[in-house]
Amino acid sequence: MREAWGVPAFADTRRQKRVLWFFPMPKSSDSNDQLPPPLGRNAALFLDFDGTLVGLAPTPEAIEIPPALVALLSDLRDQLGGALAVVSGRQIDSIDRFLAPLRLPAAGEHGVQRRDAKGHMQEQHAPDLVPILDIANELARVHEGLLVERKHAAIALHYRLAPQLEAVCRDAMSRAINGRPALELMHGKFVFEVKPAGVNKGIAIDAFMTEAPFAGRTPVFAGDDTTDESGFAVVQPRGGIAIKVGSGPSLALHRLESPRAVYEWLVEARDMLVAKPSANPEENTQEKTEEPRSPR
Repeated sequence: MREAWGVPAFADTRRQKRVLWFFPMPKSSDSNDQLPPPLGRNAALFLDFDGTLVGLAPTPEAIEIPPALVALLSDLRDQLGGALAVVSGRQIDSIDRFLAPLRLPAAGEHGVQRRDAKGHMQEQHAPDLVPILDIANELARVHEGLLVERKHAAIALHYRLAPQLEAVCRDAMSRAINGRPALELMHGKFVFEVKPAGVNKGIAIDAFMTEAPFAGRTPVFAGDDTTDESGFAVVQPRGGIAIKVGSGPSLALHRLESPRAVYEWLVEARDMLVAKPSANPEENTQEKTEEPRSPR
């Protein structure tokens, strides 16, 4: 699942597409981007999944989880008093499966699903997606290399294995939502996704920031795709840190070049937090998992 799941794109009055920008256009150059600063103990850490924590793969199920990633995330959760969440285009059950046995606060499908730190799940009602699914399936039947992904409240059409079909996919999915203002089309890395309108990662992060243990902390969000720009637009005005992973224009003022660089930054953050225990013992009372602490 390329974390690539979407950007609320643009309005095309000729086709009457229901596609809207939820945030300012990204800046056009990354030449002035800085490396992110060390992670403070008062951070509320939000992490995209595909393309950020793990590398992209030809299909959603083909990703590889770095051997020490689960232990590293567990350590960071404990050091941050539980204020760590995954914010992804994947469904939450997919995130849980790849990070098992760890179960973190999470937002799935760009915020359609959200599980808070107490484990309470919120999930928006799924719209009628059968007509969208039929159009996507027919396109995949006719064109080799397309992959249709049915989510709880969205349909994603992946064309990573057939990049020459981008325009075909865009036109078909755009036509599919004509006359359906409750839906919108997002374009990510080799994927077009139809999902409920008015849902994005920025809204999900904002909701987390109203709840314990995230409330009152400095938000930090790392992501690699256009779908993550709405999150960057939320954390930076709060005085937080936005980190673009990889190349390309972005609102984010900080940048890491790859998931490997993200991993190394997180390891460094974990080690610094461990080396400087909190003066407030209540900040580190989260239940420990059985995974050993990850090596460098």
